[in-house]
Amino acid sequence: MPIEISSAHVVMRRFWKTAGGFWRGPTAWTLLTILVVGVVLQVFVQYRLNYWNRDFFNALEAREGRQIWHLAQLLFVLATASISLAVAAVWGRMTFQRLWRDWLTSRLIAAWLGEQRYQRAGFVDGQRQNPEYRITEDARIATDAPIDLVVGLLSSLLAAGTFVVVLWNVGGSLEIRIWEGVVRIPGYLVGASIVYAAATTVSMMVVGRYMVDVIERKNQAEADFKYVVARVNTRTTLSPYAEDAPTLAAAQQSVIDQWKRLCGQHMRTTFVSHGNTLLAPIIGLVLCAPNYIIGRVTLGEVTQAAAAFVAVQGAFNWLVDNYPRLAEWMSSAYRVGILLTTLDALDAKRERNVAPITVPST
Repeated sequence: MPIEISSAHVVMRRFWKTAGGFWRGPTAWTLLTILVVGVVLQVFVQYRLNYWNRDFFNALEAREGRQIWHLAQLLFVLATASISLAVAAVWGRMTFQRLWRDWLTSRLIAAWLGEQRYQRAGFVDGQRQNPEYRITEDARIATDAPIDLVVGLLSSLLAAGTFVVVLWNVGGSLEIRIWEGVVRIPGYLVGASIVYAAATTVSMMVVGRYMVDVIERKNQAEADFKYVVARVNTRTTLSPYAEDAPTLAAAQQSVIDQWKRLCGQHMRTTFVSHGNTLLAPIIGLVLCAPNYIIGRVTLGEVTQAAAAFVAVQGAFNWLVDNYPRLAEWMSSAYRVGILLTTLDALDAKRERNVAPITVPST
C-alpha cells in the first residue's frame, strides 16, 4: 500500500507544527526582540543620514567650511552607530538561525530514528525521500531564510513609512502646464515611487513564477545524486556493479539539467533586480530636477529627496530583492514538511497493520 503525499498546504502546516515549537520558548522571543530593536535603531540612523546628506550638500553649495567640518564629525558618529548596529544584527540573526536549526534538526533526527522509521522511509509515490538531505540541507535553509526574510520585511516597512514622509515634505508638488492651465500634483515623488515599485514587483512575479518549482526539482536531483553516490560507496562487495556508472551518470546529468533551468530563472530575475538597482537612483534625481531648476528646492534637498526615493522604492521592492530567497525557503520548508508527513504516514500504516492482541479468558 503506497504512502500518499498530502497537498501543499497540509505539508506546510505540518512543517510549522514542528518547526513552530521553537517559538513557544523564551529564547526565540528574546532574540526577536533584540532584532526588532536593532532594526528600529538602524532605520533611525538612516533617517538621520538622510538629513545629513541634505545639510552637507547645502553647506557645500554655500561653501561653508565650518559647517562642512561639523558635518564630517557628525558623519563619523552616525557611521559608527550604523556599523555597530549592523554587527549586532549579524550576531542576533545568526544566533537565532543557529539555535532554531539545532532545535528543529534534533527533532527531525529523533523522529527519523524513532521506531526505526529510517528503515521504512524509502520511497513515497515512487519518489525517493532522501531524509539525510532533508534533515541536513533543507532544515538549514528552512530555519535560516525566515529570519532573514522577516527582519528584512520589518526593516522595509519601517523604512517605507519613514521615508515616505520625507519624500512628501521635501519633494513637494509638481506643476505641469497643459494648454492654458496648470495641473498640480502634490506629493508626486511618493506616487512615482509607488508606481515604480509596483511595476518592478509585478515584473519579478511574472519572470520568477516558476522558481519555486525549479528549486524544488534541483534540490530533489541533488539529494538523489548524493544518495546514489553514497549507495555505491557503502556497498559491502568489492566487485563493481555493471549499472553503477550509468546510474551515476544519469543522476549527475539530472543535477546539471536542473542547474541549467535554475540558471535561466536567476538570469530573468537578475534582469529585473539589477535593472532596478541601476535605474532607481537616476530616476529619483530626474524626478527632482524640475523643482530644482525653477529654484523651488535646494541642491541638498534634491539629494535628500533622491536618496529617500531610493529608500522608499527599495522598501516597496522587498519582494523583488528577496523573491529567489523566498522561493528557496518555500521549497526547503515543503521538503521538510514532506519528510514529517511521511513519518506520520508510516506510523499510521504501522498501527493499521498491527493486529490487536487478544487475551484469552480464563
